[in-house]
Amino acid sequence: MKTLHNLKSLLIIIMLCWSIVPLTSCKENEAPPGTISIDESLIDFGVVGTNAPSPAYELSMLGQEITKDVTAEVTGDFELAVGNEEFNTQVVISSEQANKGLRLKLRSKPTRVGEQQGTLTLSGHLERTITIDLLATGVEKLHVVSTFDGFRLAFGNGFSQSVDKTFTFPDFSESTEKITMYVKLRCPSGGCNAWDVFANVRLQHPQSGEWLEIGRYITPYGVDNSKVPKGFPIDVTDFKSLLTGEVTLKTYVEVWGNDGWLVSVNFEVIEGTPDYSYYAIAPVLDYAKNSLEGIPYGEAHDFDLEKCITIPAHAEETGFRTIITGWGHATPADPDQRRCAEWCFRTHHILIDSIPFFTHDMQGIGCSTNPVQPQGGNWEPDRAGWCPGMAVPVRWDQFDSSMAGESFCYTYDLEPWTNDMQTTVDNKHAYYAISSYIIVKSNIPIDEPVVE
Repeated sequence: MKTLHNLKSLLIIIMLCWSIVPLTSCKENEAPPGTISIDESLIDFGVVGTNAPSPAYELSMLGQEITKDVTAEVTGDFELAVGNEEFNTQVVISSEQANKGLRLKLRSKPTRVGEQQGTLTLSGHLERTITIDLLATGVEKLHVVSTFDGFRLAFGNGFSQSVDKTFTFPDFSESTEKITMYVKLRCPSGGCNAWDVFANVRLQHPQSGEWLEIGRYITPYGVDNSKVPKGFPIDVTDFKSLLTGEVTLKTYVEVWGNDGWLVSVNFEVIEGTPDYSYYAIAPVLDYAKNSLEGIPYGEAHDFDLEKCITIPAHAEETGFRTIITGWGHATPADPDQRRCAEWCFRTHHILIDSIPFFTHDMQGIGCSTNPVQPQGGNWEPDRAGWCPGMAVPVRWDQFDSSMAGESFCYTYDLEPWTNDMQTTVDNKHAYYAISSYIIVKSNIPIDEPVVE
């Protein structure tokens, strides 16, 4: 009878539980799983040398209603850390850290040459487990050269639009395969400048003293470019004969506010198997001081667009490297209401001895797919050959033959159009900011081309 009495008591307790807390047990109530907001689904570290870890990539994460610790774990040749802690393959993030928001540091540390794959997993008392793919390409030897580091470029209040400094690069190596420049933009404490403006990096030739444009980019509207992990990538291998030893660089942003940008410029020098051991480069045209000092388009001007060039006898490959961007809102507009030269689509040519040899289509390059988004302005519509918040494309035009020992005349030919000076904006002109260089390559030491 005592056993039956105990069983009845247990049933009464169970019924009371169900009536007081329907659909739950009598255990202590547990908060529902929380969520973590992360934008990325793939992080690509690019090339990373087996001799050193990559720079850290900071992944922004924000938790909502996280009540328990979250575990972050990586697989493959990758590591992670929180704050100033040491890098490891696993870290525990407290609920307080997660709900306040934090930047999780990730880096690649490849142990072999070739593609490296891994994953980052965030798990715990979460609504769902979060998995992000990690990718890197291991190379045998990689030199990372840090130059300008968060240097503020602005206008007014004692700031300057440009700065130049000298930095030390690895000594020239015949095995230099590729050099990539990365431009990273961060916002000052008061916020980034609101406008998309012309910006570039130049190298001072050690003999002539000329400033050579090695890369150009356009700032985004009012935001940084942290969504491009290392910064805007620009291939500068063409300048490898000059990116050695003591190198003087200048970084410039055509900004007209004292907010400006914090600019960092880093280089990755890969040693491997180059296409040719030796390069030499010489300027042909350089009308790219800023957006308003380019070639006036659609009106008479005295800019010299014709040069005669002699190629050294030992050249094994010859080509042109050109960067060009259109500026201005001049009229008449095209039938689709695109004004020149920022918006109007044009086709230009490089003439060799008066014959069209190479074509430059100044068309859209897909501004709406820009990873630096959203921005604070009109960033989505296609411009003529550039986009806000992107590196400007480098146009490489290679001759079919080596051109060794040959001489020829070069002309940059703009598509015909006449500016009627009827635009309602203050500046009635259109411009093409252009830099063009002749590059020769060889497997034996080679002199620079002669341009006259």
